[in-house]
Amino acid sequence: MAVRKILKMGDPRLLRVAQPVTQFDTDALHLLITDLLDTMAAANGAGLAAPQIGVDLQVVIFGTGAVSPRYPDAPPIPRTVLVNPVITPLAGPEGGMEEAEDWEGCLSVPGLRAVVPRPARVRYTGFDQYGDPVDRTVDGFHARVVQHECDHLVGTLYPMRVRDFTRFGYTEIFFPGLDGPVEDDN
Repeated sequence: MAVRKILKMGDPRLLRVAQPVTQFDTDALHLLITDLLDTMAAANGAGLAAPQIGVDLQVVIFGTGAVSPRYPDAPPIPRTVLVNPVITPLAGPEGGMEEAEDWEGCLSVPGLRAVVPRPARVRYTGFDQYGDPVDRTVDGFHARVVQHECDHLVGTLYPMRVRDFTRFGYTEIFFPGLDGPVEDDN
């Protein structure tokens, strides 16, 4: 229904821990999700968390079309509403926990990107806006996006996860010709 203002890094509201949703399938929750979807679409993002628009609830949305303007080489991710999520890192096919590094950006950290390490494979559970369970095991870009979005629910922005600051800087330097931050809020 409305494109909302996305809070920027430095705003203390982005550092708070979001509260669980206690009532599903309400007008207020549906309106929040619509606003998140509209805001994400307007910013060409691949995901957005409620805290990024100043709402302290455990709600994230993510998903891309066939081609994401911010992630042109990334595979599509199904449009997902995830409420009260839990992420569990999983061992890879060879056993043992695998970590992957890749570039990320964020709608709350515009114009910057960095290489961020994350578990390569995760299971995420939670609920959709109707209270129906969501349970997926994912890897690759999909795993990165959901982890990035859920970080917002605990007050973590991707720069807090950067290990090598030689691979942190302006999008226009690392990715000339790409409009806006390349990795979205995931």
